[in-house]
Amino acid sequence: MNQASWGRLEYTKVKEKLVSYTVSPAGKLLAEKHDPSTNIRQVEAWLQETEEAACLLGSGASMPLSAMEGIDSFLTLLGKGRIYHEQELELVAVWLTSVVQMKKYMHSKHEIAPTIAAYADSMYDCPELREELNRSIRYGLITDLASADLAFIRRHVYATEDKIQKKMEHALSKYRTSLQEPVLSKRHGRFVISVKRELRKQVPGTVWDESASGQTLFIEPLDAADLQMELQQWKAEEERERTVILARLSALAESFSQELFQNVEVMATFDFITARAKLSRSFEGRRMKLSPEPVIRLVAARHPLLGKDSIPLHAELGYGWKQLIITGPNTGGKTVTLKTIGLFVLMVQSGLLVPAGEGSEMGLFKHVIADVGDGQSLEQSLSTFSSHITVLKEMLEAAGPRSLLLLDELAAGTDPTEGIALSIALLEQLLKRGALTAATTHFNEIKAFAARTEGCQNGKMAFDVDTLRPLYRLEMGEAGDSHAFAIARRFGLTEEVMQRAEQLLERKSGMHFNRAEVIEVASTVSSVALDTGLKPKSRVEESQETESRPAKENRKPFVKGDVVWLYPLKRTGVVYRPADERGNIIVQVQRQKHTFNQKRMKLYIPKEELYPDEQYDLDIVFESKENRKKRKLLNRKHVEGLMIETPEEDQY
Repeated sequence: MNQASWGRLEYTKVKEKLVSYTVSPAGKLLAEKHDPSTNIRQVEAWLQETEEAACLLGSGASMPLSAMEGIDSFLTLLGKGRIYHEQELELVAVWLTSVVQMKKYMHSKHEIAPTIAAYADSMYDCPELREELNRSIRYGLITDLASADLAFIRRHVYATEDKIQKKMEHALSKYRTSLQEPVLSKRHGRFVISVKRELRKQVPGTVWDESASGQTLFIEPLDAADLQMELQQWKAEEERERTVILARLSALAESFSQELFQNVEVMATFDFITARAKLSRSFEGRRMKLSPEPVIRLVAARHPLLGKDSIPLHAELGYGWKQLIITGPNTGGKTVTLKTIGLFVLMVQSGLLVPAGEGSEMGLFKHVIADVGDGQSLEQSLSTFSSHITVLKEMLEAAGPRSLLLLDELAAGTDPTEGIALSIALLEQLLKRGALTAATTHFNEIKAFAARTEGCQNGKMAFDVDTLRPLYRLEMGEAGDSHAFAIARRFGLTEEVMQRAEQLLERKSGMHFNRAEVIEVASTVSSVALDTGLKPKSRVEESQETESRPAKENRKPFVKGDVVWLYPLKRTGVVYRPADERGNIIVQVQRQKHTFNQKRMKLYIPKEELYPDEQYDLDIVFESKENRKKRKLLNRKHVEGLMIETPEEDQY
């Protein structure tokens, strides 16, 4: 997998969102390390897990996931003979309680999520350890129930403290005239009374501290000294017993180390699966059907980062064609279409549900390489074109039946003539190697290549010519226009500039057509004929030769199959029906029939230059496959209810 392409396709953003849905450090680590797989069994297993978890979340059930706070550091030290303190052991007890809850929860959801519910069977709730920890530790402290010796020691501690309390209260009364204030306090673990410095000699005992001003001394009266010493001894015994208990509980936890590690692994897996389900549900994803073949069919697919209001995409690759050439205006959604196709492949191969409709299907790909966006690099001193070439080299090296290659703006960044030639040569090579390719372009020559080449398909991004707004909808089977002038006007380019641009375009369109433009017309007109194996003549006259044709030849009656220039449309068409008595001719333009008077057109390419074979059936050019089949059937016999429908011609 080409990881540089992941960023271009915004897969890294999706992965960041996935990581954000995890609740535990171990689950987060799984999400961060997760990459798309090329193993169909692995992908199927991931998709099954994600779908089941999404069903659980959709049923309103809240999975009792554990954040496992502190468990990672606890397990890191496990097996090293460390004595854990009360708070660490209590965390283990709380976590084991969540293990019990998860096992119960999954057992109750076995019918809804049989696959992931079975994972809970490999968790261990460690009842012996859990019960001992709960009995011995509460609120971060060892309880008297932890051991009989501890209970015995603490009884003596409480009794001694009670005796000291009484002694100290007696001292307060006895030395009240010498006190700064009549209260008991503790200094260094000893009970003391506050005595005025100048009256120190009136209170026999040990000074343990003094105030910040030095005017008050904190004295342990001699009357309570023996009891205080006895209390310190009991406290030392209590601390020794505490250490014994913690050592015993730590050793008990050590004995369950394998089970504890297993629990962390399973709980992290649940966390990761649930994160995939939460992410998938955030954009209403559904499980994509996997195909054993390298194909892509997207039905009502929405880019997951564009929200629910994005326009659904319908696209196919790998069924009737290996290459899809997408055309249309800027800001029309061409790049988003490429990103959606590539991102869906990466997401599905990562086990994520995707926002696509019923009927969507996808194979697995070993390589997903995208050349999307401006790749100019200041650090590497690469121009935009150099960057594109670097990616194209990677594509050629990886090209094969299990490769998905996405190219944005073919022939961009360099001289158009050379760029177009390079792009077509590249597309030919990729097609020869069987790679699935989707590309965007504005160049007519590349559109023409797709129209005349078997295994290629044109597609256009729909555009509303009335409102001058892109519709962000991919329409298969037809090349689109850039609508540059209409968009420029919409965005406020001055009318003076626009009129001058139109004059320049009109001058160029008058009679001076370059070789590539003529080839495009010829190939578009005869693309249907490719199915029969008959190809139009590829070598055509240059514009000077077109201009130098004798006027007498130009005045010849137009015949069926002639390519003519239509002044009202400023484009070419093919004569479908010669002139009637009024001089009106029916011309086909992009599969549609229009009627023009012969005075509103001129000869562009004679029929004999495109179709030198006099026996060539021109109906292949003008009629759909369906109508041709119907006509052949009706020529053999009458079929009740069978009709051939011909669209009405537009009048100009």
